[in-house]
Parts: sequence; structure tokens; C-alpha cells
Amino acid sequence: MTTLPYADVDCNLRALAGRAEGFGRFAVGGLHGDLYVVTSLADDGPGSLREGGRRREPLWIVFAVSGTINLNSYLSVSSHKTIDGRGQRIKITGKGIRLKECEHIIICNLEFEGGRGHDVDGIQIKPKSRHIWIDRCSLRDYDDGLIDITRQSTDITVSRCYFGQHDKTMLIGADPSHVEDRCIRVTIHHCFFDGTRQRHPRLRFGKVHLYNNYTRNWGIYAVCASVEAQVFSQCNIYEAGVKKKTFEYYPEKAADKEEVRAGLVRSENDLFLNGAQASLLTGAGGECVFHPSEHYPTWTVEPPSDTLKQIIPICTGWQSLSSPSDHGVPK
Repeated sequence: MTTLPYADVDCNLRALAGRAEGFGRFAVGGLHGDLYVVTSLADDGPGSLREGGRRREPLWIVFAVSGTINLNSYLSVSSHKTIDGRGQRIKITGKGIRLKECEHIIICNLEFEGGRGHDVDGIQIKPKSRHIWIDRCSLRDYDDGLIDITRQSTDITVSRCYFGQHDKTMLIGADPSHVEDRCIRVTIHHCFFDGTRQRHPRLRFGKVHLYNNYTRNWGIYAVCASVEAQVFSQCNIYEAGVKKKTFEYYPEKAADKEEVRAGLVRSENDLFLNGAQASLLTGAGGECVFHPSEHYPTWTVEPPSDTLKQIIPICTGWQSLSSPSDHGVPK
């Protein structure tokens, strides 16, 4: 029987705070702030999401409307914010959300589609942002990445998200010259990578824990470990299409080192379907990858069963949810 993590957080509005698993588990968002109600789908102005996101005080942001917000520029979010799309259907398009030098952010139950322009990501996390939780969002068709985590941003969890119609899905660590990215720590769990081409994720320098994700029909590889990366892949489902190589290794030279080296992947109880090839490096390596228990005590993981394969497409991405009982918006 599949038991989804934090299944009880929709009973009341702020039960979501602090309930992430993994590296982003301390994210409380706008727990201690006032309620801000988005009443306008306009790019900016009174009652808009942009107006709430840029305010300096903690806020729990909810929506009184459903529809599409067409952004003309990145929407920047300051620290201690929850952007809570439960109870409505909000689609972000045009540009994306930027988390720059901020902390304690929760983004829940939104759709991101059709971002256009150079360096336009669905959710861009850089620089030096931390304690972030991205939960139950649907992301597809942006000109750059769907979620990019770079420039010393860390302690982040991405959970129950849907990724589709995209090439360079998730980049963690942007460049081998950014040696400060050794601090990066990200957990990705119960996500569905549905035919996206590559980067589920691609990692440089940092540590990533992947568990109970379902990745299928990739176009180049599923997961890539570049310079000094450590990937702990646990109880995931990798179902190949035409391309069979699951784990890729791109050697690069860190700016402060002489040797060229790739990263490491440790696979524990992963399920490889339709001829998917693990392509694990032989010899020493896997034992040098971190173990999540060194960083957090518990997480909700189960064997990669057929039941899990069936439930992940249903429980990921934007969900048609009733507003929590204390949503603060008249029904």
C-alpha cells in the first residue's frame, strides 16, 4: 500500500509549514505572517501575486481567483513567503518565479508553462537562497530550465512535482567555476519526469537525494553527475524509451583543482524497466557518496513497486484540492 508523505497537511492552511522531508525540512514559508489574498491576475498592482511576493514581511499568500498570470519579467519573492495555490488553479506563464538571496519559501500547487526568453526558468533559485520547498507543482515548456538551483542555494526539497514537455529539466550547480556550490544539498522525491529529455537532475558539486521518483522515456539520460557531484538514488523507477542509459557522468575540472573528474552515483534498490541501463561506475565510488541519514533522521520511502508506478502520475503536479478550512477566502 502506497503511503504518501505529509498526506494530512491539507486539513488546515498552515499545517504545510515545516512538513517537507529531506534537506528542505526546515522551510516554514510565511507561517508567522499575515494572510495575503491574491485578487487580481494582473502582472502587477494591487491584489497581484507580484505585490505580495515583494513585500518584506512574512506572508501566507493564497488566491481568491483562478486563471493565468502572464508575467512580463521574473517575479521575485522575498523571504518568509508561502505561495499557496490550493483551492484554485493558477498558471504562471511568460516568465518565472525567482528566489534570490531569500530563505523560508514554500511554493505549493501551481502550474508553470510557456516561459519565454534567454535564461528564463520556471523557478530560478539563485544566489544564496535556502530553506525552500517546492511541492505539487506542474512545470512544462520553458525556454531554459524548469527548476534551476545554483550559486550556493541549498537546503531545498522538491516533492510531488510533474515535469513534462521539456529539454533541460533541472540543473543543480551551473558551472565548474562555481566551487562554492559544494554547499548545495537538495532532496527530490515522489516526482514524475514524464518524457523530459535530460537533467533529472544534472548536478555539479553538491549532494542530491532522489527517492520514489518515476522517470520515463528520457531523450539523452535520466540523471547526470558532473564535477564532484554526489547522487544517492534510492527506490526510484527508471523506465527507458529509445535511450537506455540511466546515469551519465560528465567529467569537468573544478576551478580550484588540477584534475578533471565526474561525479558519483549510488543506486540503492532502484527499479530499471524496459532495458534501462544503470551504467554505474565500476570499482570504488559508490561508497564515497553521502548517505541521507547523515543529514536527516527519517523520510517516507517504499520499494519501487507497480503500485508506486501507478500512483505517482496521479499524485504529482497541480492537484484539484478543496481550500483548507481556514483558507480565509469566502467560498
